[in-house]
Amino acid sequence: MAQQFGQASTRVAFWVTLGAVAFSSDHRKVVGIDVGGETKGFHGVAMVNGRYLNRRQTRSVRDLVNWCRQEIGAQVVAIDAPCRWRSGKETRTAERELLAQGIRCFLTPRRADALKNSSGFYGWMFRGEALFRAMEKTYPLFKQGQPAGSICCFESFPHAVAGHLQGASAETANKRLNRLAVLNQHGVSVDKLTNMDWIDAALCALNADLLARGMCMRIYGDERTGCIVMPSTKADTVILDPKTKS
Repeated sequence: MAQQFGQASTRVAFWVTLGAVAFSSDHRKVVGIDVGGETKGFHGVAMVNGRYLNRRQTRSVRDLVNWCRQEIGAQVVAIDAPCRWRSGKETRTAERELLAQGIRCFLTPRRADALKNSSGFYGWMFRGEALFRAMEKTYPLFKQGQPAGSICCFESFPHAVAGHLQGASAETANKRLNRLAVLNQHGVSVDKLTNMDWIDAALCALNADLLARGMCMRIYGDERTGCIVMPSTKADTVILDPKTKS
């Protein structure tokens, strides 16, 4: 079942370093990334202290990783793509838990099965795989129980982020307007979010900012099959792991 991580209300100041860059929880830089296929590429949105900072569209994994690390100096990176393939016949734990909560999601296949598909449909998943592999060299994949403020990357899911922050299902007749409303409610400027790719990247960045702040998060899945990190819903109020304070 999904688990809680972090703290419900108390804010703790902490310092972390990334190469030569040092920053505190009061000067948070994060990035959210929407993953597309070879043609569309990646859309990245950067935020500082929960506010829009910059954006980047590129087809290059190396360019995107360098942008996150060197230009932005991001602490946390949230990626809208599976961080792990299905390992057997059974679906990933995180995806089963999302479905159990009534949150519709795409079921990640085994890598071997994706390779057999000749339509190119899974191209974006292979792009996500390449991005996670490159990103994890600088940003270790999120682990439950890690200290608040840890440098990391993690799997995000914009549809569920919007639903969790609303405290209800994100299913509406116009998901674009719905997701823009969620961003507006959290003080994120949406002027440059001109399509769904930018909007979803921004929702991932907002998700990353909440984690960087040490806020209470809901964790779906496990380390073996990959965790999906989400904001807590309005009903989530408890601290499960006091060691997350730093």
